[in-house]
Amino acid sequence: MRRADGFAKKAGVFAKKNLAAQQELWVATHQLPKSPKATFYARLDETLESIGFVEKVREICAPAYKQTNVGRPGIDPVVYLKMIMVGFFEDLPSERAIAARCGDSIAIRRFLNYELDENTPDHSSLSVIRQRLGLDTYQQVFTLCLKALQEHGLLRGKNLGIDSSVIEANASLRALVHRNTEEQYWDYVKRLAAARGIDPEDAAAVRKFDRNRPGKGSNQDWVNPHDPDAKIGPKKDGATDMIYKPEAVVDLDTGAVVQAEVHPGDQADHQEVATRILEAQETINEVRGEEKDVMTVETVASDKGYYAVKEVAALQREEIKTVIVDPVSNRRLEKLEPEERKAVQSARRSTQSKYGKALLRRRGMHIERSFAHILDCGGMRRATLRGWENLNKRFKLAAAFYNLSQLMRKLFGFGTPKQLAALAGALFSLLSYLQSITAAIATTLGHRFQSGMFRAPGADLRLLTLGDLEIAGCSTGC
Repeated sequence: MRRADGFAKKAGVFAKKNLAAQQELWVATHQLPKSPKATFYARLDETLESIGFVEKVREICAPAYKQTNVGRPGIDPVVYLKMIMVGFFEDLPSERAIAARCGDSIAIRRFLNYELDENTPDHSSLSVIRQRLGLDTYQQVFTLCLKALQEHGLLRGKNLGIDSSVIEANASLRALVHRNTEEQYWDYVKRLAAARGIDPEDAAAVRKFDRNRPGKGSNQDWVNPHDPDAKIGPKKDGATDMIYKPEAVVDLDTGAVVQAEVHPGDQADHQEVATRILEAQETINEVRGEEKDVMTVETVASDKGYYAVKEVAALQREEIKTVIVDPVSNRRLEKLEPEERKAVQSARRSTQSKYGKALLRRRGMHIERSFAHILDCGGMRRATLRGWENLNKRFKLAAAFYNLSQLMRKLFGFGTPKQLAALAGALFSLLSYLQSITAAIATTLGHRFQSGMFRAPGADLRLLTLGDLEIAGCSTGC
């Protein structure tokens, strides 16, 4: 092709830009960027230093590490716990996500005491440390954080509330197998349908047969081979899935979690509730350095799912008032033993009294708030761990870190990164409002000077009104 000016035009000719090899770049350590000291994790580190967290945790975890000079030294357990803290405050459900987040943030690296040229622990290292540390170690870490609340007056131990929620297990209903025949669920149903004369290839007929079949979905007959501890049960929205039941015992005067356990998904709420309250009392006594048989708990509040006549009577034998609503409105008291009848009547009076209704309101406020922080905002509602022990360990740590957030809220006014961001936004809005008011006043004063009001002796000096501000261009909603 030739243009009018006589020059040839080259079609499809361009310069290729290849990826250049990166050259070596030397930067002094003191010139590397550092996060500001006012970040959330800097305040969290100050809180941990104030309670002696590092030294005490290393002392608690020392028995799990062999004192030998063979092999590479293990990862500091303080680093492991701090990384799990990051997962709690950042709402990260998996250890892979926690490891990736810790390696990506400069502020978190400083919180972990890792330089920019150091590799943070891999997710596989987190799994190894979790398996190495026993369940008693996690309970001691929980008690350590609870002691910090006790030292700052955030633990009363007088009025307790108890409730449970749901954790979705990392297991599927489709993977269920029969405990006896080891058949898959639908293979088992098709075989039963064929025995009843139903065509197993007719999906609609098989589903209709399964819908009306009695005793289906029983935990005694079915198990998930990938997570045998998970149980079939209803979720919060009513759908059926593989679940666990986390339970928390909360101080209704301060909101501190004094006991945190994960139970099987098919366990009734009222089962051994008196024993769990007494265990919470032992934890409170351990935190305060008192004897195990000292009783400070005076009342226990819960919903009707925790009502059982024998458990209510057992709590009242320990001189603990039970504010638990009876699910049976027309209970036949004459059929009960004298002690049980007295316990039922006493619980009924407590729930109808003013202090009982106040405790039930506080129970809903503090317990639901703790579950919202731990499960919905702390990465525990759909944790990727499998097995009761692993979930119980993580839930105890999440409850311990929730108590730390309570302490931070008292010391600094915020307990989570979102609360810090909201506080910063509120301060920015306040400063913007004050700036608009200042600008309006300055404009109004300029208007007064121009009109000659302040020039003549004895002028009428009066306060600014909302009308003056409107004249200056500032409405009442600015």
